Amino acid sequence: MSELTLELEEQEFDDMGSFNHSTVQGNMAHLLKLTGKYTVPIELSLDTSSLDKTKYHFKDELVPDVCVYPKRHLIKSGDILKMEEMPLIAIEILSFRQFPSSLIEKFEAYFALGIQSCWLVDPLTQSIHVYSAIDQWQTFGIKDILLDEKFDIQFPVAQVFDE
Repeated sequence: MSELTLELEEQEFDDMGSFNHSTVQGNMAHLLKLTGKYTVPIELSLDTSSLDKTKYHFKDELVPDVCVYPKRHLIKSGDILKMEEMPLIAIEILSFRQFPSSLIEKFEAYFALGIQSCWLVDPLTQSIHVYSAIDQWQTFGIKDILLDEKFDIQFPVAQVFDE
């Protein structure tokens, strides 16, 4: 295993379990679910076996903090442990011990997998960066209304950071 792969796996572990991270994650999923248009799994494993391993240094799965899929029902028999179908949106919440560059690296992989929008949520600055491509994004602050035009999603950013 390469040093970079180990570092990325350690960072994935480091962002788990903090109060702010968990609260923001729950709030984000709740707000997206309220639209009535989406299914919003948390910590869902995405299959990355199609990625070029020489370019992307991730194991065979990535786990966004929040995923957004078109609305669907729960699977009645069995389950899916690693999704081959990619979400419309992948959301990452920056934790206290993470570097934004590590999440941007994940966004590059998400876009390569066909995910159409990536959101970087920063609890410290109470801002959300909505990426429509790796080099195109909009930043929304605590007083703004978040808008992802591609999926007609909008809500007050303050609600994401509400206790």
